[in-house]
Amino acid sequence: MTTSNRAPKVLVVDDEATMRDVLEMRLQEWGFEVVLASDAEEAESLVKKEDPDLVLSDVVMPGTSGLELLKSLKGSRPERPVVLLTAHGTVEMAVDAIKEGALDFLTKPINYPSLRAVLDQACRDQEFLERSRKMADELEKERGFGPFIGTSATMREVYQLIQDMAESDASVLITGESGTGKELAARTIHDLSRRQDRPFVALNAAAIPHELVESELFGHEKGAFTGATTDRMGCFEIADGGTLLLDEIAEMPLELQPKLLRVLDEARFRRVGGKKEISVDVRTISATNKDARGAVREGILREDLYYRLNVFTLRLPPLRERGEDVALTAQHFLQVMRDKHGTPAQTFRDETLDLIERYRWPGNVREMRNVIERAAILAKGDWIEPGHLPAYVRDPTAERTQKLVIPSGMTASEVEKQLILQTLDETGNNKAAAARLLGLNEKTIRNKLKSYGLDR
Repeated sequence: MTTSNRAPKVLVVDDEATMRDVLEMRLQEWGFEVVLASDAEEAESLVKKEDPDLVLSDVVMPGTSGLELLKSLKGSRPERPVVLLTAHGTVEMAVDAIKEGALDFLTKPINYPSLRAVLDQACRDQEFLERSRKMADELEKERGFGPFIGTSATMREVYQLIQDMAESDASVLITGESGTGKELAARTIHDLSRRQDRPFVALNAAAIPHELVESELFGHEKGAFTGATTDRMGCFEIADGGTLLLDEIAEMPLELQPKLLRVLDEARFRRVGGKKEISVDVRTISATNKDARGAVREGILREDLYYRLNVFTLRLPPLRERGEDVALTAQHFLQVMRDKHGTPAQTFRDETLDLIERYRWPGNVREMRNVIERAAILAKGDWIEPGHLPAYVRDPTAERTQKLVIPSGMTASEVEKQLILQTLDETGNNKAAAARLLGLNEKTIRNKLKSYGLDR
């Protein structure tokens, strides 16, 4: 029973010398370092001098009571555990003590096994909090690279590649599963490049109806098609001088790919319905969660476009390949959620962290953020407990065993909606993973959510 590889220090406060001696003997037998005080005033002085890990105090003492001492100690260092003892306890007194922040309230004569259990738990809690503070310091000193979290060898290679890619204007193809941070990587390359003061524009080909992608890319002239009531710039014009991210490039309409290739080669284009050629200076970064070579073999991505986009390749590893970064990433998101929601949880129980590290995270960093946000909101104390995690994280083998209840009279479209939403819940809102499980296209999932009036 140690704190930071040393014996935990306990301050015993009691006006009875015999009780102080008995407690000192017991505590030393259990491996504690003991400091003694005969009243609250002496205790206050010793707290400043000795900085004990725990305080064990009588309630009824001459002068300042144990309850008043508790309030004072909690004001100076709220996380220090204080256990109160009394021979004259009442339910009301116990309630007041817990409200003021006492770890526990025990009556005399002391039940020593109970006292030992309370102190052991307090020591474990202190070790957890100390580890949390160290992890927080690590996040501040060396948490990763720019907006990325992680210090594993795998991620250090990614960081070096990002720096190298930022030094040129060559096209980059970013690959990786959904939720690994492809847009974040593209923004970081832009922010480190000579184009950092110019626009960064992202277009997701999977999120736009096929018939509108050309207009989104190149803009259109008034009257070019029904609904084109004004001239409109496209992403290439908006990104002039800067960087254009073509996200989910494998979802780009096949009939539009030759025109895109021409623009990449010649740096000029015409708006839809326009006659004038527009020249631009744009660096293109593309991204996909598919196997890009596989997309070429399937005939959904032109080979010449693939090679034009793929001067540099940056593969972002899934979270399950970054084992040593998982705990650091989880702690980072917990700090983010504390700031965002004002939640009290500071760190994770060991068993909670074990579950987080064992889970495969099919939705990667994006899924983890959602899970930690949910847990932080549910937690009411200092700790994220296992029960604050979703069932599928606690028991991944049960992930696909949940049943879809279909009441009599439910329409086929409503059944489809419930199935899609439940699968998204099970995958932490990872649309790509949900699409794979359901045998659908990711764009279909997005379009369905849009038709439901939902934005996940």
